[in-house]
Amino acid sequence: MSGVPVGREPVSGLQEADGWQAGPGHPRASDGGSGVLVTQEPPPALRDADAPRASVAAEGVAAQRGAGPRGPVTGRGAGRAGEQAPDPQEADAPSASVAAVRGREPVRPAVEDVAAQRVPGVRGLAPGSGEGRGGGKDPGPSSGGRGVNHDKAHRPRRQDRPQDLLETGAAYAMRADRFRAERHRFFGRTELVRTDPARVLEIDDPHDLARARALAPLLDAPAAALPSREDVDAVVMDFDGTQTDDRVLIDADGRELVAVHRGDGLGVAALRRAGLALLILSTEANAVVAARGRKLAVPVLHGIDRKDLALKQWCDEHGIAPDRVLYVGNDVNDLPCFGLVGWPVAVASAHDAVRGAARAVTSAPGGSGALREIASWLLGPTL
Repeated sequence: MSGVPVGREPVSGLQEADGWQAGPGHPRASDGGSGVLVTQEPPPALRDADAPRASVAAEGVAAQRGAGPRGPVTGRGAGRAGEQAPDPQEADAPSASVAAVRGREPVRPAVEDVAAQRVPGVRGLAPGSGEGRGGGKDPGPSSGGRGVNHDKAHRPRRQDRPQDLLETGAAYAMRADRFRAERHRFFGRTELVRTDPARVLEIDDPHDLARARALAPLLDAPAAALPSREDVDAVVMDFDGTQTDDRVLIDADGRELVAVHRGDGLGVAALRRAGLALLILSTEANAVVAARGRKLAVPVLHGIDRKDLALKQWCDEHGIAPDRVLYVGNDVNDLPCFGLVGWPVAVASAHDAVRGAARAVTSAPGGSGALREIASWLLGPTL
C-alpha cells in the first residue's frame, strides 16, 4: 500500500483542514476552497454601527500536495494553529466562515444570513470521499453539521493530530498457495510505502484532470540536457527507421522503395556547412541507402554487420574521438554503437531498449524530421 500522511507532518504552504459531517440524511462533506487565505470586506450594510458584527473569512483549502479530498481527513486546509473556542463574551456575535470555491461570490449570501441573524454562523463545505461529487446530491439546507475528526471547541493543527495515511494505490505480491487458501488478497502483512505527496493526484472528474494538467509542468523533471555544437565533432546516422519510418514498399518486380523527409535533407546540409564530419552507417545492403548518401553528399557504409567495429575504424581513420561523436539510431543493432560514442541519440519511434540507452531522444520519429531536429540542437532553433 502506498500513501501520503494526512496528519501531524506539516507541509509548507498548505494548511490544516477539518472534516465535517452534514446533517441527517446528507452525505459527508469537507471544507473546500482555493488553497489560500482570502479575506473579504463585509457589505456596506455590515459596516454600519447598528448592524450585527460579522467576521468573514474566505478560507482556502488545499489537499496535502496533491492528495485528493479523500481519506480520514477528507479535506485539507482552512485550520488556524491551536484555535480554541471563542471568548464566551463574544459567543452571541454572529460570524461567518465560508469557503470561496470560485471567487468570492459564495461569501455574500452567507454574510447576509449572518447579518439578518437567520444563522449564527456557517462553514463552506466541499464534497468528500466520493459522495456529492460528479452529480451526487448537494447537502443543501440541513439541521447543521458536526465535525468528524475534531471537537469544535478545540481544533489542533494538522501536524499536532495523530498521523493518518491517505491510500494512493497498492501493489500486491503474494504466494499462490496462500491466495488460494485465504481466497482474498489482503492476507499476511501490509507493508507501507511512502510516496511523494506532490505527485498524488486523484483524477475522478474533468475538474481533477484540469488541475493535474496545470500542475504537471511544475512536477515533471526538467528535460535532459541536449548536445550543442561545442560537444560534437561528427554525426553518424543510421538509415532504416532513422531516416525512414522503417517501412518498405515493394513493387511487383521486387524493387524496394522507402520515403525520406525533406527536412532531414535540409538539416544534414546545414551540418555539413557547419564543418561537422558526417557518415551514414547501415546494415542494409540495398542500393537505396547509397542513393540517399549521394543525394545528401554524405559518405555511406552499408551492408555492415558489426556497425560498432566499422564506426571505430572510421573514427580512427578520420582522427575523431568517439566521445565527440553523435550517433543516432532506432533499433537494437544500434546499441553497440551507443556504447562507443559520447552522444547516443534515439529517435522518438525507437525500440524501448534503444530509448532507454540513449542520452537524448528526439521528439520527432524516424522519417519525420528527426535529423532536422538534431541539427537544430547543434546549430540553433533558427536553422
